[in-house]
This record gives sequence, structure tokens and C-alpha cells, in this order.
Amino acid sequence: MRQLLVLTILVLPLRSHAATLKAETVAAWNEYVQSARAGLQERLRPGRAFLWIDENPKRVMQVHEGEVIVAPADPETPGKVPGGLIHHWLGAAFLPNAKLDDILEVTRDYDRYKEFYRPYVIDSKRVARTDRDDKFSMLLMNKMLFQKYALDADYQASNMRLDSCRFYSVSETTRVQEIDGYGQPGERRIPEGAGGGYIWRLFSISRLEQRDGGVYIEMETAALSRDVPGVLRMMVDPVVRRVSRNAMLLSIKQTEQAVQSNSVVAGTH
Repeated sequence: MRQLLVLTILVLPLRSHAATLKAETVAAWNEYVQSARAGLQERLRPGRAFLWIDENPKRVMQVHEGEVIVAPADPETPGKVPGGLIHHWLGAAFLPNAKLDDILEVTRDYDRYKEFYRPYVIDSKRVARTDRDDKFSMLLMNKMLFQKYALDADYQASNMRLDSCRFYSVSETTRVQEIDGYGQPGERRIPEGAGGGYIWRLFSISRLEQRDGGVYIEMETAALSRDVPGVLRMMVDPVVRRVSRNAMLLSIKQTEQAVQSNSVVAGTH
């Protein structure tokens, strides 16, 4: 679900000096993304669990009873790569009485992301759409100390409906630019691969399955950011993990609220 990209504006809330995205960092990121894609393909094989929660009966029970589960995809998250960090998180929830199409009406309605995921999404729009592929853009904002920092990015998504009950989507950024001092007289758009290095790349996978009287939503998102100096790592890592988890949780809950709101509106007509 592309709205999980909202959480990445919160991954690194600490102000830092300028950084430059290096070729070896991009190569490590591309390798990581390929591994994530391969993991998704494994889940599509006969006999394999399509959903992450199905790997543990306790997770299924917790989610079905209304708990939203958020966890790092790897215990070492954020993981270090040459010149950068990769933040990878998983989240799962259950929407009782919902249908698969109810969820898709929200997650593919990019023009309304600025309504569904406020206050962090301040603008959003669909650029192109086919039955399977989407292109869209979002402007995300976070206030850090006395400055307003914004992230302007373009995304592409591939959607696949496996059958009447299962769906998955893969999204990634095609352009990411920081805007320093957003909305201020000195507002400045930073070239790609430069700036604070808060977010350089984004990648996400969403899985939906309709069963048990509702729809299970499963989201995972990965973000590439600049590295944190070793002397600060022990202090920064717990903050990054806590903020990332809370942002993922917020994103899932906002999706639930948007689906419920849409259903109420549809029921009044």
C-alpha cells in the first residue's frame, strides 16, 4: 500500500549536515530491493504463506482480534550499507466486514492521499493509471525544530490481483527531492542525491487477502537514508526505531479510517 511511504518522512527526524548519494550506496540498495522482490515471489509459490502473519498462528489471532502489529523486517533494522542505512518495517491489520475493493478504492485514490494521510501528505496527485500500473506524486512535510522540511517524490506502482480474494502491489520512487525551508522566502529545492540525505530511495510491498469476514492488510516498506556517524549511532538508533514504528502504526490506522469513512459515505447513497 503506497500510503506506507508516508512513514518514511519520519524515519530520520534529526537534523544533519549535507550528504551525497554514492554509487556504491545505490548498488547496495538495488541489491536489497531485488532480494525483497525475490521474497515476494517466494510467497506466491504454491504451498507458501502469502501473508507474513500466516507464518505464526499467534500473529493471525492477534491481528484478527483487532491488534495492529508493527515490527522490523530484520532485527538489525536500520541495516548499514556502504554510505547509508536501510530501514525496513512490516505492519499488519484486519478490517472486519471490509471487501478487497473497499481497500483498493482508498489505496489507488492518489488524488485524495492529502485528505487520508494528513498532516504529513500536503499534496498528492495521480499522474497516470492503467489496470495494472500507476504513476503518482506526493509532497510530504515534517517540521524539524524551527524549519519545515519537505520531500517531493514521484512513484510508480505495479498491481496484481491474484484471484478474487488476494492482491499485491509493489511501489518504488522514480524521483526524490528535498525542499529545504518549505513555504519560506528562502525555500530551496535540492538536487536529487544531495541535501540532508533523510530519504534517498523508497520501496514498498502491500499484500491484501479477503477472508474470515474481512480483509487482512499487510504492508512492508523500505527506505534508504544517509548513514549516522558511529559516535551517534547508539543514541540515534532507538529514536529512529521508535519513530519508524509509530509512523507505520499511524499510516495503517489512517488507512483503516479512510476505508471506514468511504464505506459510510457509500452507505448513505
